[in-house]
Amino acid sequence: MTLRPAIPSGRPSIEADGRAAFAVDVQYYLSQDPKQLPSRYLYDALGSCLFEAICLMPWYPIARAETRLLTAHRREIFGAVPSLERIVELGGGNGEKLATLVAGRGAHRTTLDVHLIDVSSTALALSMRALGKFERVRVVVHEGSYEAGLSSIRHTRAAAGPTLMLFLGSNIGNFDPPGAEEFLRDIRAALAPGDFFLLGADLVKPEPVIQLAYDDPLGITAAFNRNLLVRINRELDGDFDLSSFAHLARWNESESRVEMHLVSLKRQVVRIDLAALEITLDQGESIWTESSYKYDPDALGTMIERAGFERAAQWIDAVDRFALTLVEAI
Repeated sequence: MTLRPAIPSGRPSIEADGRAAFAVDVQYYLSQDPKQLPSRYLYDALGSCLFEAICLMPWYPIARAETRLLTAHRREIFGAVPSLERIVELGGGNGEKLATLVAGRGAHRTTLDVHLIDVSSTALALSMRALGKFERVRVVVHEGSYEAGLSSIRHTRAAAGPTLMLFLGSNIGNFDPPGAEEFLRDIRAALAPGDFFLLGADLVKPEPVIQLAYDDPLGITAAFNRNLLVRINRELDGDFDLSSFAHLARWNESESRVEMHLVSLKRQVVRIDLAALEITLDQGESIWTESSYKYDPDALGTMIERAGFERAAQWIDAVDRFALTLVEAI
């Protein structure tokens, strides 16, 4: 699934801008073959809450594995950037992992600027709450796309001190390989030589383990997936019938990715008025809503290095097969 949105510019407010971009993307991606939707639109207020529930499930070990690694190695991370003045986090969710990392900073007299970039206002509010317990931490929020946030960071780079950028939660897995490499180059362009970047990425593991993580017995992931249709109905005057779609998660071994789909249970016609779109779905036809790539540790490190970084350290959770990779911008 390729995530390269066409977003119009020059609109009067964040809400209007977001809805207009949503309409443009829905119109474009649902007209493709296969039909698809960018996964970032899964994270409205309800979607963000459902994802937090997913992270608590015993079958979804990503958040727990990453937190274990952050707890074990946070002092080493801060030790690599001893004069750190700024942390930038892309898509941080509820902020708990960032708070786990910041807790390893120790006692400092200088203020740490933390910039949070996320499309979800709910996630930003939760992250701000999680960071509120720390003294000498100043939080700046950027509600919008990664691209817009990185542009803002790039334009303020000269005035900022040493920076650590974070992209955790295996969010890099939502990009196809060319898109992931392009995005890593965008991250490098927002940093100065000597800045650091910490990437969290899920690793390849047995298929039954992966399948349970994305199609859980409680049906929370299915609700998270179907909520994208609820959002289209609410925000774009769509008429999707939720009962006519089934959640499907499948492991594509040749591409090393999990694919999430919403499968039409019958032939149906759907109208989305504010996207000026009418689509026909055959029985068994699906809408591709998310890809989640899984990585080999060495290949992961090589991919990051090609974007203009030098590897400083890599830590792997042996139990749940997850990697944190710390690199320096060169």
